Amino acid sequence: MRIRKSAEERKSEIVETALRLADKVGPDRLSTEAIAKAIHLTQAAIFRHFPAKQDLWEAVVARIGEKFQQRWLGIEDAEAPAPEKLQMLITSQLKLIQSTPAIPAILLSRELHAENERLRKLFHGMMERFHGLITGFIEDGEQSGHFRGDLDPRDAAFLVIGLVQGLVLRWSLSGRMFDLADEGSRLLSVQLATFGVSSEQTASPAARAPKERSSVPARSRT
Repeated sequence: MRIRKSAEERKSEIVETALRLADKVGPDRLSTEAIAKAIHLTQAAIFRHFPAKQDLWEAVVARIGEKFQQRWLGIEDAEAPAPEKLQMLITSQLKLIQSTPAIPAILLSRELHAENERLRKLFHGMMERFHGLITGFIEDGEQSGHFRGDLDPRDAAFLVIGLVQGLVLRWSLSGRMFDLADEGSRLLSVQLATFGVSSEQTASPAARAPKERSSVPARSRT
């Protein structure tokens, strides 16, 4: 006997099924027919909840954004040094990608982007938010003395994002032959070491004290 689900429950089921199947067949080849078959519905039932395929993809992207935000919020508010927050953020991001491997394929889908300008803007907004978080952590690390004061936080944040993107591509091309989160944590430690103060500075009590905040307005984190 089939359990009757509410409209919201059914929509959520459709979105999660789209995420799962997008990994198997690729987002550009995923059809509403395949989604309907996977959850024992008709295509007409899918279109009752999502009148156009673009509506479904926008819901999928919104769900990805929710998954990211759930992880980011807790880390942003955590009481931890800046390097530890960065490790937590990147590890969390990579664990999510590892558990939902369709995410990078959807993010990089040229066909989806070309067909839906709103979709591209949603992705871009997520990337800007991610970059802003990393930038903020690096600024905090400079103030606390964990990172060198001559770093440009925005540029350093792009380097961290580049590490994540390159690692995810290598993981995908390798057939997912290694643990994404573990490898990311290892490589980020190497990268953060290049952001850090020298051993002489670390040994200095003055260097360990938080730097005075400049009267110049901080860089925007968005």
